[in-house]
Order: sequence, then structure tokens, then C-alpha cells
Amino acid sequence: MNFKIKRQTGEVSEFDVEKLKYSLTKSGASDIEVAEVLENMLPRIHDGMSTKAIYQLAFNQLKKVNGTFAARYSLKRALMELGPAGFYFEQWIARFLESYGYETCTNVLVQGEAVTHEADVIAKKGEEMLWIECKFRNTMDSKISVTTPMYVLSRVNDISQQTYPFFGGAHRFTHGWLITNAYFTSDAIAFGEHYGLKMLSWDYPAKRSIKNLVDQKALYPITCLTSLTKNEKDYLLSKGFILVKDLYGNDEVFESNFIKGKNRQKVKFEIEELIQGNE
Repeated sequence: MNFKIKRQTGEVSEFDVEKLKYSLTKSGASDIEVAEVLENMLPRIHDGMSTKAIYQLAFNQLKKVNGTFAARYSLKRALMELGPAGFYFEQWIARFLESYGYETCTNVLVQGEAVTHEADVIAKKGEEMLWIECKFRNTMDSKISVTTPMYVLSRVNDISQQTYPFFGGAHRFTHGWLITNAYFTSDAIAFGEHYGLKMLSWDYPAKRSIKNLVDQKALYPITCLTSLTKNEKDYLLSKGFILVKDLYGNDEVFESNFIKGKNRQKVKFEIEELIQGNE
């Protein structure tokens, strides 16, 4: 299929059916189910179609097969729903790191040698203490340019020579991290790799990217859940429920009235499918 598709950035690229097939497979759908989805999708894809429209078409077709597949497939979109300003994205990053054994704190002011800086997330494990800058984007094809890692590195340099009273002791920052739900440009990656700035994005590093690490420990944000309304998601986020795991087995949440009675079992089933499917 020789189609051109349009990204939200305005860029035009070749439609790659194999890439679409891979993303559908990552949702947990079987080869037969993926083939069924593609059979229904491909006749509707046309030259000049937007990536947003293709995503929505795939999501709708997957949801007809299995809501849990659609939830996994929607991870990228779900991360964008942790906006609009990215506060909940920072909370999600903190919970993400805690699942990998780090202690964390968020939104802390730190006095550097020259100026005061606000840390999005500070994380510690063993001898490591990380300064983490979170860059949230609410469009699917956004890219972080080289100026951002340059800026982050300058901040890390300003705070790296002092000790700070975090996590019950006096510690120095050992590394800087730049984390985004978007993509990095090739120059941004080259800069980070040259200067030892750790970087994590939707698709970088190749085998340890957000889209890969989330599946390992079922770190799905609650915005993935297809059975919740936007108001229900917003309410849960405001109450500190960031991960789907926070709702798993939490009967107290379901005994409240924020989820309509007829929908509770559907929500419970989707949560169980997402979590148990990764155990």
C-alpha cells in the first residue's frame, strides 16, 4: 500500500503496514485477531490520512475485539491525557521509578551554585541520586530538540557539586535524566549520549523505552482504561490514583459512587485483564 500519511507535526511519511501490525500485536492481540483488525482497517486508510485518524480507527477496531487490547494500544494517547500541564505525568514518572526500586519525591526546590531550580522528580536507589526533568507533550508526534538536553545538562552541572538532605541523609546528585512521553530528535540523542545525560522517551532507548518498560510491570496509567469516562478518570487522578494497579483489588474505590453502578463490573474486569495479563 503506497500511501502517504500526515503526522500532527505536519510531516508527511510513507504508510508502513508492518509498523501498524507490530503495534497491534503489542496490544496482546493474537495473529488471527490482528489480521481481523487489519482486514477491517486497511480498506478505510487512504492517501493523506492523518496518524491521529489511523490511531482512532485502530483503537475502535481493537475495542470491538477486546477492550483490554485497546487499553494497551492506547498507552501513548493515555500518557497525553496526563495533562494538560503535565503534573500527573510527573506523578506517573515517580510511580514508574518506584516500581523499579527507587525512592522518589516531586516538585522540590533545590539551590544550585548559581540559581534555584525546581526538580520535577528526584529519585534515589543505592548510591544513585537522580535529577529528573520531565517534558510533557500533548500531541502524538512531538519531538524534543537538542536545546532541551543542553538546558537540562546546565541545570545538572549547577547542582552536582553540593550535598542535599533528601531521603534521610546528605547526598549528591549522580546523574541527570530527561524523560518525555514524546520523541527525541537525532541531535538530542547524540548530545545526551556524548555528555552522559540519561534519556528516556516513548521509543528511546530502543529496548528500554517507555513503551517497553511499561509492559514489563504493568505500569499503565488509569487513563488507559477504556471503560472509564473522562470525568471518572479526572476524579481518580485528583484523588491520587495514577496507575491502574492502584485500583486493582481496591474494593473501597468501587464501593464509592464515582463509577456508575452498571459500569463497575466492566471497569473491574478491564483492570483485572490488564494486570493479570502481565503477571
